[in-house]
This record gives sequence, structure tokens and C-alpha cells, in this order.
Amino acid sequence: MTDAYADERPTSPTDFDAIVVGAGFAGLYALHKLRDQLGMRVRVIEAGDGVGGTWYWNRYPGARCDIESLHYSYSFSADLQQEWEWSEKYASQPEILAYLNHVADRFRLRTDITFKTRVTSAVWDETHGVWHVGSDTGATVSARYLICGAGNLSVPKTPEFNGIDTFRGEVYLTGKWPHDGVDFTGKTVAIIGTGSSGIQAIPEIAEEADHLTVFQRTPNYATPLGNKPSEPERVAAVKANYPQVREAARNTSGGIPELAPLPSALAVTAEERRRVFDECWAEGGFRFSVGTFQDILVDRAANDTIAEYVRERIRQRVSDPAVAEKLTPTDYPYGTKRPPCETNYYETFNRTNVTLVDVVDAPIVSITETGVRTTAAEYDADVIVLATGFDAMTGPLLEMGIVGRGGQKLADKWVDGPRTFLGLSVHGFPNLFLITGPQSPSVLYNMPLAIEDHVDFIADSIGYLQQNGLDTIEATLEAESGWVTHATELAQQTLLPETDSWWMGANIPGKPRVCMVYLGGAAVYRGICADVVAKGYEGFTLSAEGAPALERAAAQIG
Repeated sequence: MTDAYADERPTSPTDFDAIVVGAGFAGLYALHKLRDQLGMRVRVIEAGDGVGGTWYWNRYPGARCDIESLHYSYSFSADLQQEWEWSEKYASQPEILAYLNHVADRFRLRTDITFKTRVTSAVWDETHGVWHVGSDTGATVSARYLICGAGNLSVPKTPEFNGIDTFRGEVYLTGKWPHDGVDFTGKTVAIIGTGSSGIQAIPEIAEEADHLTVFQRTPNYATPLGNKPSEPERVAAVKANYPQVREAARNTSGGIPELAPLPSALAVTAEERRRVFDECWAEGGFRFSVGTFQDILVDRAANDTIAEYVRERIRQRVSDPAVAEKLTPTDYPYGTKRPPCETNYYETFNRTNVTLVDVVDAPIVSITETGVRTTAAEYDADVIVLATGFDAMTGPLLEMGIVGRGGQKLADKWVDGPRTFLGLSVHGFPNLFLITGPQSPSVLYNMPLAIEDHVDFIADSIGYLQQNGLDTIEATLEAESGWVTHATELAQQTLLPETDSWWMGANIPGKPRVCMVYLGGAAVYRGICADVVAKGYEGFTLSAEGAPALERAAAQIG
């Protein structure tokens, strides 16, 4: 059996102090923090052949971040913040990937990353207090700590369509896009899915393709991104005050500063409400989705005001009233699916080479040798693009085959939905850390900052163990149960449970329908974590066990 780690494995009771899964924003910072600041022996395991995480895999046309570049970036290095220059207000996939490659080179991270290796098992060894991590290469390595940083949206949803294997043309998933791109020139293209990825890809593909057929199940409340070249004056102002900007970001609900939503959409006049909506719409990005009024996601009447505003805007932009009606959501509240940002999305349906098919009216029956068949018609295609989403939040973790104390599988523990403490730790799984795991703010928070917060918490907890002669840290059952109850109660106070979305796990057949995210806001969550630490890691069991404890005991006897 080939050992992928033969040249990397130190001589030690464990191969490494920590194994980190994934080399995106989370894995790169975890490696830097643990290796360079704590002096730990760290190995990152990455399925791809390069760094970047979601920005390595998602290379579809139009892929771009919808959080402003100046904020969607690391804050841990003042020099890095000053030296990197973003070309656009909202960075494209190639530019974000270039940034992460720069980070990997600048901090000399590649030497401690094993590429082209996918974790297939992770089993806790109770006797020695270590994790044994297996991979698709056949190699197994061990470490005291296992840190999962594979991302929340890294496992594409399995295609559900009969006959997909019989199609004679090309099939592409937006979440696993070819690195050398796809040429749509002169081709007839079918794209299935109008979530965030589809909304970004559709205008770009329509520009190239001879004809594009869009298969939509659920229309979205998409709002303008408002992208433009970076403005030197604004960049200079932010860079001159980055510490204050980052602090302000971390003290907001979503990790984006400069958003100051008013208390209630119902407490102002219709004219004032319209003025706020117009102003935020014109600015674009998340200024509209989270920057208008605070009660949008908790009061249905308040939500109705913003939902109707977006519907009106959609109708204004689509020439054909029948097409506009199909593109206009009416059966779920605004913001209860992740609000996508768009550039010329609705105008794309005014093109003569674009057809919209509503699969609620005419469901897809199968993929044929030549295209897509619905109950009403058959649509020929040279290329099929699947923009059908992800097995979000839990999918990447369950795919790793994690087994904890007593042989308990994480998949069995989570059969009715994820159970964590702080979205960071799981009872029964010692020394397992989840970066932006389920029931943390994660995807409702500016991800680079959310990642830094979690990695810092993890590093501090490991440092605390080391300083106090301890070996393991594990959430208590009581703390875990209390956190799950708290997160669920918060979700029930909002409108999110009214809608089937990946936030609720509802996009995957058979997946438990529970809220996957913490809805108390990033600032509140950070305060809770700080309080846990201040109270000596309240809610965790800290202990000395396994090989190091046995070695210390033997040394004392000797």
C-alpha cells in the first residue's frame, strides 16, 4: 500500500499534533495559527490539487463573492491587509483564488498540505486518545486533534434525474467546474437550478450559447449586486482604519460594517419605507438584504413590505409579463432562502435566445440521450449544467466517516439533525473541532471573520489544555442539549422555518428538516463564546487521558 505521508510523518507517538481537513479560508488560517503561533505539528489534507476550498471548485461563469472584497478577506495580518489590492468591489472567483494562493505562498503553508487526498474515515482511539484519519489513497495518519475545515458548501447535491448517464452531450456541475473552462459558443445549453450559482451563471452562459433553456423550480428574490471597480479613495479610507473596521464588523449581526437597519418596517410611513428600500436597492449587495429594517425576518407583515417591493422590481425588468410572473416568488417570505445577488439576471430573460421553463407546472421526467424531458415537452441540448445546490452544513462532515467514543458514528448521532455545542464541538467526539459548523452563525456571518473567530477559539482551547497538562476537550451532553434547544428556539422566533431551504436542510431528500444555523447574530454569539472561555471552558469536559497521561503516570512511578 502506498503511504502518501511517508516523507512527512514525524517520529512521534502521533504522526501530527493536529490534522486539518480542507485548504480553503478555514484550513489555511488554522495551519498558520496552530503551526506558526502554537508551534504544533500540523498536516492539512485537501481533496483538490491546490488551495482555495470553495473558490478552487466553483469556477463556473460568473462565480463571485457577494460580500465586499475589503471585508471578505483575512484580518489576522495587518501587512496582508495593506499589501493586497482588490480590483473590484465584489471579487470574482479567479481573484479570490489568487488571493488565497498568495496567502499560501506568503506564509509558506504549502509544505504542510497534502493535496489530491480525500478523508474517508476518522476514528477516535480511546486507548491512546488520538484520531486515526484514513484517506482515499489508502494511507492512515494519527493526531491528537482533528479540525474540520472542509466548508459548509463543499458537497454538491447528487443529481436526482433519471437518465442522466444516458445523455450523449456534456454534463457539468457548477460546484465541480472544469478548471480549463467550458466553451458554450454555438451550443444549445440547458441549465437546471436558479439558486445563487445558477443566477450568477445564467447571464454569462446566455452571452455565449446559441440558445439557453433555464429550468426553474423556485423563483428567487434576487437583488442587484452593484459591482464596480474598486474606488481608490474608499480603499485608502478602509485600509487607514482597518482595526476599527474589523472591530465594527465583528460587533454586527452579519460581520459587515456600515449596515444600520432601522428598527421596524411597520413603524415608518410608506414613503419613508420606500425611500429606505430605494436607497439600499441602489447601493446593492447585502445593503438591501440585511440593511433595511430589523424586523424583516421576524414579522410577516414587515416581510411582506420588502417582498412586494422586490416583486415590483422584477416585473419592471422583465419585458414579457408571463415570464415575469414565473420569475416572481409569491409563496415564501423574503430572506428565508439565502438572498442571492445578481448582475443582469432578469434582463437575461428578455433575450431571444433564452427560454424559461417552470418545472412546477411541468416537472422534469428524465434526462434523455438528447436533452431534458418534462411532462409537457422535450428540450434538446448539447450541454446540461446542473446548478442544483449542495448538501450543506452537515454533508461535508458526514462524508468523512467520523466515529467517536464507543464506536458511535457521527451520522448516527445526527440522524435527526446536527447536535453541537456552539457549532464547534460534539459530545462523544473528543478533540474534534468544527470550523463554522452547524448551529454556529457560519453562512449568516462574513465567513473569513467567522473562520478566524473559530480558529482562534480552537487554538486558545488547545493552548489552555497544554498549559494545564490536559489532553482532551469535549462538549458535555448537557451543554450540547442546551445549545441545540437554544438554537432551535431562536429559529422558531423567525420566519425561516416557513420555507424549504438548505438553511433548513430541506433541499436534500430524507435529510432532517431543522435549522442549520445560529440566528442570534455574530456579535451575540461571540459574547457567548467569550463567556464560555472566561468561565474556564464552561460546557466542556477537560481531561488528561490516553498516551500522554499514561506516560506521565509512568514517569512519576519511575
